[in-house]
Amino acid sequence: MSKRIVIVGGGLAGTIVANGVCRQLGNELRSGGVSVTMLGTSETHMYQPGLLYVPFGKIREAELFRDQRRVLDRRVNFMIDPAKKIDVDANQVETASGRIIGYDYLVLATGSRIMPQNIPGMTEAGHWFYDLDGARKLREALDNFTGGEVVVNVNAPHKCPVAPLEITFMLYEYFKAKGIGDKCKITYTYPIGRLHALEPVAHWAGPEFERYGIKSETFFNTESVDPAKKTIKSMEGVELPFDLLITIPPHAGAEVITDSDLGKGGWVPTNTRTLQREGSTNVFVCGDTTNIPISKAGSTAHFEADVLIDNLVSLVQEGRPAREYDGKVFCFVETGMNSGTYVWFNYTTPPNPGPPSQMIHWFKLAYNRLYWLSARGLL
Repeated sequence: MSKRIVIVGGGLAGTIVANGVCRQLGNELRSGGVSVTMLGTSETHMYQPGLLYVPFGKIREAELFRDQRRVLDRRVNFMIDPAKKIDVDANQVETASGRIIGYDYLVLATGSRIMPQNIPGMTEAGHWFYDLDGARKLREALDNFTGGEVVVNVNAPHKCPVAPLEITFMLYEYFKAKGIGDKCKITYTYPIGRLHALEPVAHWAGPEFERYGIKSETFFNTESVDPAKKTIKSMEGVELPFDLLITIPPHAGAEVITDSDLGKGGWVPTNTRTLQREGSTNVFVCGDTTNIPISKAGSTAHFEADVLIDNLVSLVQEGRPAREYDGKVFCFVETGMNSGTYVWFNYTTPPNPGPPSQMIHWFKLAYNRLYWLSARGLL
């Protein structure tokens, strides 16, 4: 009997899994012993980390997009028909069009979405770079900015955890290059008592902030924004003025996850090693969708996807999983317009950022070009 693998979500995690499974199960796909179906939401696939460069005019928008069907292995049955309800007891997915799709193995790779509307006044007064429209508006705001108080406001949870530091360092060098550095004061807010959730990264960032003269306000959990007064207020009672507000909006998981009662906030309770949904043996979770307390980042999705590919293939061919996920994450960190560093860690090894260098910045720019090989599972 044919084994049906269904992948919900067409972002990086789901795409790598689909391509990798097809590559390793060629014989089974040819014989009809396996089928791979992806339920996506769009014809296009976007390279989301590239949005960081849009506000600074460092990347063309066209470089961020590819036709999803061309990114996917041709043997994937790709449907633009988003999942509406997932029934893990009945092993089936109901789609927006009313299709009922059964599965033997399900991969939840539904990603995350920004929720600036959850903070009163943020949509009206804030700028962000986590979607294309926001990145475009921030680019225009930076073009017209002549100086003043700049607040980089970080909310939780959010994906790409080093991005707030990156945008802060890049802003400093952007203003300096524009000739208005002495007219700009940057204040960085973070919701816990340090500059980053990862303590070694926070310890590294502190001296860098001091060197650049960047101010910080920790224990700052955003309560509201006043667009008229141009102030942002924390639940702790701190109020900061701004002339330009750049926010990392709070994120939530996909609605289908909450609507299917699979996880609070859209995050699915996930076994940290097997990546199985807690309570299921045939439902796997990948990328931002997990509730695993590690970075929601592209590399996390990639390393998790590699494990899922091996396990799905092994389950089909041998009836047992192959290996476990060790929590590996690797992130490049832009420390300005022409320098960068990186962090890597896993469940047992903490991160240890090294000195920034131009070479690492070039490595990140190179990866921006190689992303499409990564999505195809070739890198």
